[in-house]
Amino acid sequence: MSVTILALTLNEIDGVRAILPRIKRQWYDQLIVVDGGSSDGTIEWCRAEGYDVYVQRRHGIRFAYLEVFPLVSGDIVLTLSPDGNCDPDVIPALLEKMHQGYDLVIGSRYLDDAHSDDDDFITGFGNWLFTRTVNLLHKGNYTDCMVIYRAFRRSLITELDLDKDESYELSERLFGTVISWEPLMSVRALKAQKRVGEVPAGEPPRIGGVRKLQIFRWGAAYYFQFWREVWFWRPG
Repeated sequence: MSVTILALTLNEIDGVRAILPRIKRQWYDQLIVVDGGSSDGTIEWCRAEGYDVYVQRRHGIRFAYLEVFPLVSGDIVLTLSPDGNCDPDVIPALLEKMHQGYDLVIGSRYLDDAHSDDDDFITGFGNWLFTRTVNLLHKGNYTDCMVIYRAFRRSLITELDLDKDESYELSERLFGTVISWEPLMSVRALKAQKRVGEVPAGEPPRIGGVRKLQIFRWGAAYYFQFWREVWFWRPG
């Protein structure tokens, strides 16, 4: 199966300089830097180094995914943030598990001896609460249902209706934000009885830049989604 890596950036010039060269060419067939409109030289550096760059038109990580999706050619999609939090050395383990027949493999920050160097008390508790809630409501065994660092079959996006605005709009209107698709992917993969797995990835410290996390609005929107999904969505 062919592999597309999506590296999501927004003003991460220090991170991309350090991380992208560590992603070995034999690991992928296509690599796209998906940029949210950086003004710090991220776009220019990536293009000068020969990386394909897509600059999204609408604000928000969900729209970054949806806009670049028609350009993705790989059977397997691997998503990461090249800000230092996603260790590129984990890529082979993620892909190896995908080649074993999994539909979704998560690079867990908390599996086995893995840990996060980026968590504070609030984010650490939130990730624990969200993952426990998803496991309880949707019969999962995740140690980390939220993280961007994951690999999945490209077809999962349409099979789980992750490309449809209706999957997000109510949560976004209620909490005045634009959310991403990772938590919902985790939930719906369980509901559709997809084969899901994890590998320990940890979370090293970020390299420069500023964390973009909207802790309370995103947290509230995701938590609302987890409960709404109990009744709202059924696999086709």
